[in-house]
Amino acid sequence: MHTKVKVQRRRHIIKAISWRIVGTLDTWIISWFLLTYIGDIPLFEVNIDPNVKLKASKAASLIALLELISKTALYYFHERIWYKITWISIRQKYRHIIKTFSWRLIGAIDTILLVFIVFYCMFSSTQGAASIAVSMFSIEVITKMILYYFHERIWFVSNYGVIKN
Repeated sequence: MHTKVKVQRRRHIIKAISWRIVGTLDTWIISWFLLTYIGDIPLFEVNIDPNVKLKASKAASLIALLELISKTALYYFHERIWYKITWISIRQKYRHIIKTFSWRLIGAIDTILLVFIVFYCMFSSTQGAASIAVSMFSIEVITKMILYYFHERIWFVSNYGVIKN
């Protein structure tokens, strides 16, 4: 029988920060790319205001900055909740897969809301925001789940902040 190890809060804090670095960089790259090139890709058939393209770096940076703040807090609470969940053994890879999907759902909702907020604040309109948000979700659902899974596995083998019985 395995006894649950004690995990210090600092582990969750550092883990949240390390994930935010990876996740924010991924979001900035994807949002900058979409804001710059989405209107040029025939698949999307979206006309983005040239003003948006000119401010793509600024908008991508604002999305990433807001995400850094909101998702750091959300991720910390997600970690604390999953620490308390006992219905799946901590040693099972299934736990990391389920945890990956639960985080991705929270992350997707947050990203979609932030895209709309940034569009409204920067451009006084949400025109084009839905296309960007859905496109970001479609790309991030793949990139972030892969990145998050490996982040989880790396932290799983790490003993930082773990007090073993």
